[in-house]
Amino acid sequence: MAVKILSDSACDLPKEILDEYNIDILPILVIKDDKEYLDGETLDPMKLYEDMRNGEVYRTAQIPPSVFEKKFEEIAKSGESTIYICFSSGLSGTYQSAVIAKEAIKEKYPDLDLEIVDSKSASVGFGLLVYKAAQMAKAGKSKEDILKTLDFYVDHIEHIFTVDDLEYLFRGGRVSRAQAIVGGLLNIKPILDIPEDGTLRPIEKVRGRNKVLKRMIKIMEERGGEANLKNQTIGINHGDDIEGAMKLKKMIEEKYGCTDFVINIIGCAIGAHSGPGTLSVFFLNEKPSQD
Repeated sequence: MAVKILSDSACDLPKEILDEYNIDILPILVIKDDKEYLDGETLDPMKLYEDMRNGEVYRTAQIPPSVFEKKFEEIAKSGESTIYICFSSGLSGTYQSAVIAKEAIKEKYPDLDLEIVDSKSASVGFGLLVYKAAQMAKAGKSKEDILKTLDFYVDHIEHIFTVDDLEYLFRGGRVSRAQAIVGGLLNIKPILDIPEDGTLRPIEKVRGRNKVLKRMIKIMEERGGEANLKNQTIGINHGDDIEGAMKLKKMIEEKYGCTDFVINIIGCAIGAHSGPGTLSVFFLNEKPSQD
């Protein structure tokens, strides 16, 4: 029996990939005015970004333990060997909730065959882990082989992204009010990444959109190496800015010769914090030896 891949909506993978590889997705909660929505199910990203541009404020909440327990009980009853790859523990309590739920279900179903992997990643950076695991599962690879590859991806996945408006990072507590105001006045665009602990980290400030994209491309080379990047699957996503995403894709194609891309809009769970206009690129800083 093939290994089943389970994840959550913060992986931001396109629907066609989820459908092709039969990837189950648990939606993260998105909240506005005390009303709860399910990311990608009862709230879509276009609506979220439209509201945010109009001054609406969204926040998010982790998947409730009861949802995990229900899903894990289904897995136990089916007998399927399952890997749940979850949103970074450095950005959400989802991983901890999943681990607690697993232990609760194992008391009732000791034979539960479930492994939980902390992606230490977000959005399509997280999605590339899920995508790779699903490809391996479809190819009939063992759970052990998939987990080994996931360990490598967790250690070597790079996230490089920029936001269009510092106001959204201020709302999320990532920058101060003064930084947001000055950044807006001076057209400063921060570049951020996700380090090994799976948290969020500002790494540079660049003035102007075109300059920030050029700098993101250069950081790819510094961290990924030109030769290593060419044959990778490169992830790109955007906060309702497909034009910017396609411009970034073209720059990467011309600079590094990459041909395989996963491109998608940023979902509600991430977009509620990063805001419209965000652009991100994801890649590995080292080639897996087993590929």
